[in-house]
Amino acid sequence: MKLVWSEAYDVDLFGHVFPVEKYRLIKERLIELGAAAEADFIRPGPAGRDDLLLVHTPEYVDDLTNLRVTHRTVTSELALTREIADAYIMAAGGSMEASRHALAGGLGLHLGGGFHHAYPDHAEGFCYVNDVCVAIERLRSDRAVERACVIDCDLHQGNGTAVIFARNSDVFTFSIHQENNYPPKERSNLDIGLADGTDDERYLDRLKVVSEILDNHRPEIVFYLAGADPFAGDMLGGLALTKQGLKNRDIFVFEECKKRRIPVCVVLAGGYASDVADDVDIHSSTMLEAQRLLG
Repeated sequence: MKLVWSEAYDVDLFGHVFPVEKYRLIKERLIELGAAAEADFIRPGPAGRDDLLLVHTPEYVDDLTNLRVTHRTVTSELALTREIADAYIMAAGGSMEASRHALAGGLGLHLGGGFHHAYPDHAEGFCYVNDVCVAIERLRSDRAVERACVIDCDLHQGNGTAVIFARNSDVFTFSIHQENNYPPKERSNLDIGLADGTDDERYLDRLKVVSEILDNHRPEIVFYLAGADPFAGDMLGGLALTKQGLKNRDIFVFEECKKRRIPVCVVLAGGYASDVADDVDIHSSTMLEAQRLLG
């Protein structure tokens, strides 16, 4: 199992609810399970300015890289430090690296990424750089692919992603999320807003639409945001999925892509359980199922 990961992701967020230590803990769990060795972890380079500008405005990129607190950066819920800014730029590089592995071998695994709230011209939520959009646009700019699909199974709608690709018919955006939760909603190509307390059975039933999306859009690559936050024990969520339900979600998405021989780039997205060990369990399971079904 080859996985993209960087020590740069484990930054000081000054007691913030976002458990960035999960990235390191997932790495350690996969090694402990014998699913990966230290040599299997690929350190990405940071996204370059030209990469960021494929998605983000020059003014915003300048503010972020120069640590300027402006109306474009103050919309983040995180501090703006050199370490934090560099972590997000590195995560964009990580999703780019994982996407190249996906095209080369059918599967790219990124222990990070999924920062889908970042807009072209400003930060939002816990997101400074929309790494998935940067990776997609880098592939398209390099003519590696033309058509892509985002399957966003984070608890929260991928509002930034929806806006970035709103006028691009070659990139299909799908988000299945808790409706009565952050953020203010934008319009993806297809949104499924779930009621509070939605359980495994109802979630998986609504997710079946993925089959139709893949048949109709015919993407050359899928970016799968495998958020852990639909879990019933998530502090920022109000859905009621079990760990087995989330595993079944992953299996369904991977099997549908496998049937159609579509490469998959997996990013982790959210997860804010009261016990970080639950997030580690869920994300590790995603990686193991991806390797079992697509590796």
